[in-house]
Amino acid sequence: MAETSPSATGPVAGSAAPAASQFALRQELARPLAFLYGLLCIGLCLLLWWVFTRGETVEERWISPAVLPSPAETFAADTLHKLWFDRTLTRQTAASLRRVALGFGLAALVGVPLGILCGCFTPLGAFFAPLTIFGRNIPIAALIPLTFSFFGIGEFQKVMFIFIACVAFIVMDSARAIGDVNSRYIDTAYTLGASRRQIILHVLTPLAMPSIFNSLRLLFGLAFGYIMLAELVKLGDSAGGLGDIINISQRLGYQTHIILVLLIIPLVALAIDRLLFWIQRELFPHQYGGHGLLREVVRWWLHRWEDLKSLVRKPRAFAPPSYDAPLAVAATPSAAAPPAPPDVVARKSP
Repeated sequence: MAETSPSATGPVAGSAAPAASQFALRQELARPLAFLYGLLCIGLCLLLWWVFTRGETVEERWISPAVLPSPAETFAADTLHKLWFDRTLTRQTAASLRRVALGFGLAALVGVPLGILCGCFTPLGAFFAPLTIFGRNIPIAALIPLTFSFFGIGEFQKVMFIFIACVAFIVMDSARAIGDVNSRYIDTAYTLGASRRQIILHVLTPLAMPSIFNSLRLLFGLAFGYIMLAELVKLGDSAGGLGDIINISQRLGYQTHIILVLLIIPLVALAIDRLLFWIQRELFPHQYGGHGLLREVVRWWLHRWEDLKSLVRKPRAFAPPSYDAPLAVAATPSAAAPPAPPDVVARKSP
């Protein structure tokens, strides 16, 4: 029987088959080409939007302008001017970002240390498991009346709403990141004589921090979407935020303002996500391929902190044991013997 060559029967088992097209399974895509595909998607969406809303009159359109305005009506100069100046778009956006930053920052400040402890100590993780499971699965909209009852309708309520909505996710993700650290690092640290506190601070937490930071970056975008629910009610003349613009525009029938705000929210969230991703790459270059600029800054500050602690708290001087001491004691037993109690001396005296 004639032998068949590998080229005649297909690729050899275990070798990677060459990609035949752009749609091969799990093929890596060049960044310019990926950007081009993204622009193609945006262009297709705009084309469909124009097709379904084109026409001078309502009868000529497939979708009524009261439901979906056309792109020309949405991006008209007077519409943008009214939204930007009359409705103070920048001020409302800054108010929403401030509330999200405060609420999410508080959730991270509480959730990350608690999650690290839950990941390190399983009894503590089991104790907080019912609260974290409840917090992750409760409908977020159901928290609105509850936060109104506890915290009123002012700024504090909006911050606490973001805190309650995010803290359970942060705790569980931080605990999972600690649990994903390989046990061999703990065994090696114990072998080298590290204490339990040193293992938590200098082994588990640094190894889990890249995963924790990545989770925080993704959850921040989720929190930015949650703030729309908290801004349904405005107190006095305070900035209502982007959620308040959407709520008022819906009551007044300003569909163009609603669409513009819905377009602005993802753009702002994307800009923040790219900034956080840059910070993530510079803090953890080995995992995410950055240059490590921020990592070097953090290391410098940590070294300065250690130097400051050494000035405030002097390290203990280590005195090596003297192996000549037992010989000296044996040679002069009278000098090393403790003095006798007074009653023994009295009994020995004549």
